[in-house]
Amino acid sequence: MALLKLQFKPGINRDVTNYSGEGGWWECDKVRFRSGLPEKLGGWVKYSPNYFYGVCRNMFSWVTTFSDLFLAVGTNRKLYIELGSRYNDVTPIRATFVSTSTDNSLSVTSGSRTVLVTLTAHGASTGDFVTISGVVGSMGGVPLSEINANHEVTVLTSSTFTFQVDTAATSTAASTGGTAITMAFEIHVGSATLEYGYGWGVGLWGRNAWGSGANVPIVSPQQDWWFDSFDNDLFANIRGGAAYVWQRGLTTDPSNALSTRAISLVDYATAEGFVANDVPVVITQLMVSQQDRHLIAFGAVPFGSTDPDDFDPLLIRWADQDTPGDWTPMVTNSAGFLRASRGSRIVTALPTRQEILVWTDITLYALQFLGTTDVFALQEYAPDITIAGPRARISASNIVYWMGRSKFYMYSGRVETLDCTLLSHVFDNLNYEQLEQIVAGTNEEWNEIWWFYPSATSNKNDSYVIYNYVEKIWYYGMMARTAWMDSQLYTSPLASNNDTPDATTETGLVYNHEEGVNDDVLPMEAYIQSNDFDLGDGDKFMLSRRLIPDIKFQYSTVENPEATFTLQSRNFPGSARRADAQDARAVTQTAVGEFTEQVFIRARARQMSLKVSSDGFGVHWNLGTSRLDVREDGSR
Repeated sequence: MALLKLQFKPGINRDVTNYSGEGGWWECDKVRFRSGLPEKLGGWVKYSPNYFYGVCRNMFSWVTTFSDLFLAVGTNRKLYIELGSRYNDVTPIRATFVSTSTDNSLSVTSGSRTVLVTLTAHGASTGDFVTISGVVGSMGGVPLSEINANHEVTVLTSSTFTFQVDTAATSTAASTGGTAITMAFEIHVGSATLEYGYGWGVGLWGRNAWGSGANVPIVSPQQDWWFDSFDNDLFANIRGGAAYVWQRGLTTDPSNALSTRAISLVDYATAEGFVANDVPVVITQLMVSQQDRHLIAFGAVPFGSTDPDDFDPLLIRWADQDTPGDWTPMVTNSAGFLRASRGSRIVTALPTRQEILVWTDITLYALQFLGTTDVFALQEYAPDITIAGPRARISASNIVYWMGRSKFYMYSGRVETLDCTLLSHVFDNLNYEQLEQIVAGTNEEWNEIWWFYPSATSNKNDSYVIYNYVEKIWYYGMMARTAWMDSQLYTSPLASNNDTPDATTETGLVYNHEEGVNDDVLPMEAYIQSNDFDLGDGDKFMLSRRLIPDIKFQYSTVENPEATFTLQSRNFPGSARRADAQDARAVTQTAVGEFTEQVFIRARARQMSLKVSSDGFGVHWNLGTSRLDVREDGSR
């Protein structure tokens, strides 16, 4: 019998039929290619054992002049700065109530863990957070440490809300402390995903008789954060919302700053002595142009207005050079503005080596620093292009890649369509209502661009597709990640996910990727399957009696790692694969270990496919060129 080398082209191609793609790979999950050969992806472990509240949509790291390595984490519920594996809550405060408005405003009922708060015009919404302090004396047996804390509220009326404590009250009581009680309400929480609903005549209900308002659609946008650093400080904004500043301060020890909340950009400008009313109160994306040190707002309320309803989604504004609080254009400074002319809105912007790329919903622009009295110029690069979402773009090796609504693009001095062998697999299985969740990231160690996206049957990111820009191949799989950051400040890429121990709450984790070989503390399942292959033109049957595997388990952490080799057979492209171990013409689930020399099998068919998989803890594998002992066995 002859030995048939099972050699397959690198990458996955799902844009042709299984049979016409003979000699290639058909499907995979958690597998990549090294020098043209498949291997299991690296694993991931918790970056920190601590959880945070909300769904993280963006992470950003920077180093200060004090050598602090900070990680900003923005969720739909909180803003955090991580240091030493601890997530420090720096969420801005919306309103603070003190004095007589809080006098004896808390009460508990015997046997209940619910605290009732009466506070006129508190302005909170269910899910918002409030920090209470200054309560003294007895609170019906509830420890004061549970009262004077940060709480998630449930709103009952415009004057009342409740929150939960861990200890049930032993008696009915009201708070003491009088005017010493302070209630600091954080900015409103947002939606974790884009949500649609209906409400009673927005703007009419409550002003006229019940039922006079129309039942109209209401859209709750996904709440995202954008981050950038200016010197030691963090500048941030909620997409389509206000901008904020967290100041590191000048002391060597960062602990005081980490216990201080971020403030609004308006308050920051006021403190710096600039005109607060000139600061844009609504911004799509805030960015620092690091080369020329301008703070730029992409999508903004025009100069001269403080009304959020005046928001112009195509307007670009910038503050004075080196002065991020000064937004007043004058002949003596470089503050200014200009407007994109094509499209209905700015979707996103991305800094590159020599320019800032700006995407509207239909056009790609380049924003370039001129250094003249005009300061910046906007040049149109490519009309009639699309981008799937605000974070669907990334730069690697001075080339920008992004995901459109029906294909992938690249920009290397000119805009080109990126050849992709997985177009139908991705875009025919995409939830177009949740495109804002799509996140792109680099894994530069492996020359990869990753896109995480929600499949057609999911409202959350559950899938990924990878482009290897050196080998120019594609592969894909299933993985839930909401944010990704690849930075030379860390030993491996960081990714966020909501692996929630309590399914009723939104809590998240950050993982170190390419660490170990497991899914944190669980085994990681991985597989790759070839297209069907045959003898000659497929007019002959093949009889196989022996498999000679070629695989190594170099990075496995268990003593006897194994992978499963599966040969599946069929006689025609339209036939179902035989997967019954009792069928003498089919063989499945042959375990192959590190020192397996050969496996005796029996399989007879016109077409076969090879699948290699593993689901054991501590198993990692690199596939080589296995061989199949086959001979022709007639035409019938």
